[in-house]
Amino acid sequence: MLTIFRKELNSFLHSLVAYIVIGVFLVLAGLFTWVFEGNVLDYGYADLNSFFQLAPYIFIFLIPSITMRLFSEEFKSGTIELLFTKPLTDWQIILGKFFASFILIIVALLPTCLYYYSVYELGNPKGNVDTSAIIGSYVGLFFLGGVFAAIGIWASSLTDNQVVAFIIGALACFIFYDGFHQLAQLFNGTTQYLIDYIGLSYHYESIGRGLIDSRTLVYFMSVIIMMFYLTKIQVSTKKN
Repeated sequence: MLTIFRKELNSFLHSLVAYIVIGVFLVLAGLFTWVFEGNVLDYGYADLNSFFQLAPYIFIFLIPSITMRLFSEEFKSGTIELLFTKPLTDWQIILGKFFASFILIIVALLPTCLYYYSVYELGNPKGNVDTSAIIGSYVGLFFLGGVFAAIGIWASSLTDNQVVAFIIGALACFIFYDGFHQLAQLFNGTTQYLIDYIGLSYHYESIGRGLIDSRTLVYFMSVIIMMFYLTKIQVSTKKN
């Protein structure tokens, strides 16, 4: 697994993809958080709600752009056959690729920690900020990034066309994050709750309140594992 991890991470760092993705994420997040209408300064409260509401939608497009090549490129170039000859299991290949993309997501998020310092200093009085909610939201973003990366890798395993993999990945991320929530609005009562509960946004917003519930963490991990399993099926099919 470490061999695949190092290979993919080096591939990211020696191409423009990683730097473009991180740059676009930071620019968009910064503009919507501090400059555009509805920003933190206009809102008048020392919190980062605008950033944490926007970040998942940026992730929906940026993370599939990171993961779209992970298997698609291997299939198209034929190097997947070389991987199959190595003493590596399918799980090691999948996990190596996943952790390489997940590290890139974490690197993209780290500079935004400066946002917390900024609102901490801007608070009246200084430090008047809901730290537990911000920590919970960051934990939610990390898990959300992990889920989107797992979905993107699964999408990449479906085709040898990177553009198709991107479209499938972005669409699947949107459905999991906002699609179920929008569908739930068509119903009432228990049905609405159950459909909403399936979606990522329900759990992301829940953990963003500062209460890190073990059930929410289990949900995120379950979705990630499910996507790993679906990817494993596709990789095994290619091997056979």
